[in-house]
Amino acid sequence: METITAVHRNHFGEIISFVTSEGRIISYRKALMDAENGLIQGVQPVNGGEGTTLLAPDTHSSFDDYPNLF
Repeated sequence: METITAVHRNHFGEIISFVTSEGRIISYRKALMDAENGLIQGVQPVNGGEGTTLLAPDTHSSFDDYPNLF
């Protein structure tokens, strides 16, 4: 099963895409869908408030410890 290995942030510091252990570069939305469908391990969808769903790592408090894609 795939895991998240790196992130890509925009100039505001927001995560816009992820790199997986299979080498795929996927959008935030695709990663969220894959996590909801059990295709990516080590992350989980969480309620972000105001009706939004966010992606959170299981073992870390945030994605700050993940390397940046660029």
